[in-house]
Amino acid sequence: MYKISIVFLDREFEHDVFELIRAFYPESEIDASGETAEECDLCFRIEKQGHSWLIHYRNEEHRGVASAEFVQGQSSDALLSCCMEKDGSSAAKDAHALRKENKDRLKYALYKLLVKLTGRTLPWGNLTGIRPAKLAMAMIESGMKNTEAAKEMRERYLVSPEKTALAITIANREREILKDIDYENGYSLYVGIPFCPSICLYCSFSSYPLKQWKDRVELYLDALCREIRAVARLMKEKGRKLDTIYIGGGTPTTLEPEQLIRLFDALGECFGYEGLAEFTVEAGRPDSITREKLEAVRKYPVTRISVNPQTMNQVTLDIIGRKHTVGETRRAFALARECGFDNINMDLIVGLPGEDRSMVEHTLSEVKTLGPDSITVHSLAVKRAARLNIFRDKYQEMTFENNQEIMDMTMKTAYEMGMGPYYLYRQKNMKGNFENVGYAKVDKAGIYNILIMEEKQPIIALGAGGSSKLVFDHGKRIERVENVKDVSNYISRIDEMIERKRAGIGTWL
Repeated sequence: MYKISIVFLDREFEHDVFELIRAFYPESEIDASGETAEECDLCFRIEKQGHSWLIHYRNEEHRGVASAEFVQGQSSDALLSCCMEKDGSSAAKDAHALRKENKDRLKYALYKLLVKLTGRTLPWGNLTGIRPAKLAMAMIESGMKNTEAAKEMRERYLVSPEKTALAITIANREREILKDIDYENGYSLYVGIPFCPSICLYCSFSSYPLKQWKDRVELYLDALCREIRAVARLMKEKGRKLDTIYIGGGTPTTLEPEQLIRLFDALGECFGYEGLAEFTVEAGRPDSITREKLEAVRKYPVTRISVNPQTMNQVTLDIIGRKHTVGETRRAFALARECGFDNINMDLIVGLPGEDRSMVEHTLSEVKTLGPDSITVHSLAVKRAARLNIFRDKYQEMTFENNQEIMDMTMKTAYEMGMGPYYLYRQKNMKGNFENVGYAKVDKAGIYNILIMEEKQPIIALGAGGSSKLVFDHGKRIERVENVKDVSNYISRIDEMIERKRAGIGTWL
C-alpha cells in the first residue's frame, strides 16, 4: 500500500484531483495537507502557472512535470483541443464554462499521467462525478447526435467504449421514460423510515436498529405526520403537482401494519394520490415482510415495491449482518406476488466480502428463477461511516472481488430476463471503479430513481436524514434543505425542520 502526498499550491480543483488519484490508488493512504510530502512513496504537487496547470510528481521510479494548458493558451494535445474549439471562441464563454474547461484539462492531463504511473486505465476514464448518464443526456439534449456524444465521452473524458455505450443507451431510455414529467411545475416526494431489523456491515445510511428504538417509532410518526401536513399545505398553496412518491429508509416495512396505514392515510389526505406517475415502497429486508404488511400496503395505489436480498449466498448474509435467510427472501418474494404486486425490484450488491465470481453467478441464477420485474446491481462502495470501514482490521483478510467480467455477467443475466438498463450512478470508493445500474422490463423502470439522479425536478425529502433537492434554472443550480439525521433530534426539533422547509421551498416557489 502506497503512502501518497498531494501538495496543492492552488486548491481550485482540489476535490477532483484527490478523487482521481484515489481512484487509481484505492487502498493507499492519501494526505492532501502536504505535511508528509517528504515521507511519502509518491508525491504530487499541483500548481497554476500562467496559462498552465503544472503537475509535479516523484517516486522511486518516476519524476517529472506534466502540463495541462488553459483554453486561453496553446494546447499541446490536439485531440482535446479539437473538442474545445468546436464550442466557439474562449472570449465568448462565461466564467462557468471556462472554469469547467480548465478543470477538464487538468483532469485529462492528470489521468494520462496516472495511466503512465500505474500502467492501467479506469472504465469511466477521468470522470469523478456520480452521474455519467446526466452528462450524456445533457449532450444529447444540447443537440448532439448519439455518435457525437459518444465521441465526446471517449475523447474528452477518456471513458471506455463499453461504458460510453452504456451511458448513451441509458440517457436515451431515460429521456423516453421522463417525456411526460412536468419539470417546471411538478415535484417528487421522498419519505424516510430510518429503522432496520439490524444494521448491515456495509451500511452508511442513517439507520437505527428497531429493537433499540421500538418505543420511539410512534413519536417518530407523530413528527413525520406533522412535517407531511406542513409541506403538503405549502405545495398545494403554490399549485405544484406531485409526480412520484418514494418511501425508503432504513426499512419501511419495519413499521407494523397499523403504522403503515397511519402513514399512508396521512400522505393520501394531505397530498392526494390522484395522477401519480409512480408510488414506490422499498419493502427491502425480507425479514421485515409479512402478509399483513403487504396487504396493508396493497390498500393504497402503490405501483412498485422492492424485496432486496443483496446476495443469495447464506454465508455472505451472515457475514454482512443481514439476519435473514435465503429461504426468507424466496418466501417474501412469493408472498408479494400472491398479494398482487406486479412490479417488484430486487437490489443486489457485487463486491461483497468473500464473494467470488461463482458466488455472484449463484445469486444471479437464484434471482432469475424468482423473476423480478427489475433489478438494481450495486458495486460495493464502503463509505466512512460503514462498520466495514471502521473495523477494517477485522475484515482485512477478506477478498472484495469485482471486475468487468462480473459486471458483464450481471448485464447478460438482466438481458436474459427481458430487462434493459435504465439508470446508473456511481459512488465514491466503489470496488473496481465501476457503477450501479438499474435494469428493468418495459414499463417497469423506477421513475423516481431517474429523477433523483438526473436532478431535473425538485425532490422534497421528509423524515430524519431527509435531504431535499431544489432545482433552479432548469437544473443549472441545485440547493439542498437538510433534516437532522438523529431520530431523537428530529422528533424534538420538528418545528425547526418544518421552518427549514418553509424557508428553503419558499425560495424555489
